[in-house]
Amino acid sequence: GICLTYENQSVMKRQDTKWQAGRDVWWQDVVTNFPTKCDVEWVDAEDPLFLLYTSGSTGKPKGVMHTSGGYMVYTATTFKYAFDYKPTDIYWCTADCGWITGHSYVTYGPLLNGAAVLVFEGV
Repeated sequence: GICLTYENQSVMKRQDTKWQAGRDVWWQDVVTNFPTKCDVEWVDAEDPLFLLYTSGSTGKPKGVMHTSGGYMVYTATTFKYAFDYKPTDIYWCTADCGWITGHSYVTYGPLLNGAAVLVFEGV
């Protein structure tokens, strides 16, 4: 298997895919090596979930750590009620996944509610 880090990236095979030898691996080759299901990894509510860097409105970006419990409860709840999510909905959020809105409403909120999500890959 392979562990994707900031030092390497998985890349989808497309006609115009840019490739950096020594860094990139084909997504299609990576995913076939992993099971489609895995056991739950239980964590404490205060365990780190992810780090996201602010846009630096003060001139210097700052890393913000979000913890598992609070963030998951918040995004699951706000997704469900702010967007009036129903199980038959297909959801699309225009935010980039690198932004907190994208993290919250492209990824975590919909997944925590079992939503069908349309993700725009970009231009």
